[in-house]
Amino acid sequence: MLEEGLSYPLNGDSALGRIIIGGLLGFGSFLIVPAIALMGYLVWVLDGAARGEEEPPAFENWGDMIVDGLKATAVTIVYGIIPFVLVFLSVFVIAGGTASGSDTGMGILGGIGLLGMLVSVVAMFLLYYLIPAALTNMALEDSFGAAFDFGTIKQVILTGDYLVAWLIPFVLAALMNVVVFLLAVTVVGLIVVPFIQFYVQVAAFYMFGVAFGKVVDVSGAVSEDGAAI
Repeated sequence: MLEEGLSYPLNGDSALGRIIIGGLLGFGSFLIVPAIALMGYLVWVLDGAARGEEEPPAFENWGDMIVDGLKATAVTIVYGIIPFVLVFLSVFVIAGGTASGSDTGMGILGGIGLLGMLVSVVAMFLLYYLIPAALTNMALEDSFGAAFDFGTIKQVILTGDYLVAWLIPFVLAALMNVVVFLLAVTVVGLIVVPFIQFYVQVAAFYMFGVAFGKVVDVSGAVSEDGAAI
């Protein structure tokens, strides 16, 4: 899976052009719209990989891409509400314990708050594990609600293929951060960073999509033009 994932962004005749466009979108992510478009493109990568397509999608139909990026962003926000609330409540409880002025109160509330922070960290890891499957199902079904079809999502995330697809990008991301740190020392290196990040993102999302496609029958999924496949 790793070898296929790393070679996937280079498949096709337009590989260089795609990487340049993706890197430029990453470079302009601070403008928000490019970041949303990039997110939409990665959703398309999930969709194509799950269907067994050998080449990454082309950068076209930008309107649809941005819409899919907005939907993916909304899905991420909805799933992220739980850990965000846990962090907020934990900080509130810790602050309440500090304000109480009582050693007993500080100890109890501080302990509860730290436990809440720990739970929120675990929740973040679980969401990082779950969200790619949710986005893939959304893309395949062409439905925002499919991102919350927990029956299908559970079927996928409990498989060994999906676990491997999660672990490899996790390691790749760690290695990429080291490379990015080293490159950021120079101006030229800093310019190259968004292109490397895009390459790794496409490879990682490809692996997620392939793992999903191995578990779920995508033959009845809906294509972008609304036709059954």
